[in-house]
Amino acid sequence: MKNTFLFAMLSLFFLSCSNDEENEYVDIPINYQKPSNFPGLEYNLQNNPITEKGFELGKKIFYDGRLSSDGVISCGFCHIQEDAFTHHGHTFSHGVGDGIGTRNTPPIQNMAYQSVFMWDGATSHLDLLPILPITNEIEMNGNFSQIVAMMNSDEGYRKLFSLAFPNKPINSENMLKALGQFMVMMTSSNSRFDKFRRNEIGGTLTQEEQDGYAIFNQKCASCHATDLFTDNSFRNNGLSINPSINDVGRFRVTELPQDMYKFKVPSLRNIEKTAPYMHDGRLYTLESVLNHYSSGVVNSATLDPSLNNNGTLGIPLTNLEKTKLIAFLKTLTDNQYLTDKRFSEF
Repeated sequence: MKNTFLFAMLSLFFLSCSNDEENEYVDIPINYQKPSNFPGLEYNLQNNPITEKGFELGKKIFYDGRLSSDGVISCGFCHIQEDAFTHHGHTFSHGVGDGIGTRNTPPIQNMAYQSVFMWDGATSHLDLLPILPITNEIEMNGNFSQIVAMMNSDEGYRKLFSLAFPNKPINSENMLKALGQFMVMMTSSNSRFDKFRRNEIGGTLTQEEQDGYAIFNQKCASCHATDLFTDNSFRNNGLSINPSINDVGRFRVTELPQDMYKFKVPSLRNIEKTAPYMHDGRLYTLESVLNHYSSGVVNSATLDPSLNNNGTLGIPLTNLEKTKLIAFLKTLTDNQYLTDKRFSEF
């Protein structure tokens, strides 16, 4: 009887201490630092300040398969860190019930510097981006009411939400804010090219790579602009229409004829790790991408003007120029980002 009483008192003591610790805990802000060679942020950090527990909560949500209808497919299922958070090797993204989509999984990196998201720009706010894959019937087929109910019944989520969003409910708004904080922190800015740009140790480029950079600036940088390597625009890059899909791109969102077959210009960061390429994953090597631009561009009413020079289609590239371009593109691989434990599931 005495042992039972003692056990009960100790349980109450430790529970009280635990509650006191949670009540006294003040979440620690994370001071996000913009890389000096990057343009300005698009994401408004004042509307959703990043904190240690907010980031931790977002990471937990990102890797939780319970967000999907089958309890298996998480955000991290199609966004694999070592492949710059793409679904490497898969032409199209896979989802619940072995469902297969119609677009290649885009990488997750430097999202805080983007103003529109998805291949067709279906959303213009990072915090709202996860709604699309979570609710898509082929991808995660999730139900927000059920997800919120699951989180409210889970002790781990209850604790994290109380620390990340004190005195606020566990709801879809705060869930999406946590995911937003996690994605803002996913910054890739420490490739060899970045160190070259910032005159840091380890930033030496070979002559071949420097030649490739010069060719890139001359022939590619008008679309793949700034050190983000995208201008966030939508362009028709002359791919032939895939008749089995007939993906109309940006037109699906705007319904403007001038947007037919236009897709968002992707960043080239970590491009060495993100094959296959293009919105439908049709090209498996960097060589084939450059071959498309030099000799495979198809004309159409909405073809980007930069790819039609008085009737001459594409970008003239010699084999030597292609070799040098690929050498340069590989300097954009950020191994620190690809192995950063802050973004890993385990």
